Amino acid sequence: MTLTLDKSTQSKESNLTKALREIHELQSQVEQLKQQHQNYVRSQQRLISTIAEICISPMQEVEALRILVCKGEAECRQYLRLLLVKRQSASKN
Repeated sequence: MTLTLDKSTQSKESNLTKALREIHELQSQVEQLKQQHQNYVRSQQRLISTIAEICISPMQEVEALRILVCKGEAECRQYLRLLLVKRQSASKN
């Protein structure tokens, strides 16, 4: 009877240890996701600041933000580069 209790206790401890390990792994994953989210937010904030600096008209800003939301960061950066190129070529003329 003592053996049965010991095995039962060991099994419970093993399950508890496994559950604690899984909780720790999940907490680590949550921390990684939080860090990735913070990096993403910082990146978006910098990009929005860049939009404000580069765009001359409110329509350009709206278009840049629309592209950012609908198509993503890469497309938005490409649009901003296009605006800079157009501005540089206009200033040369």
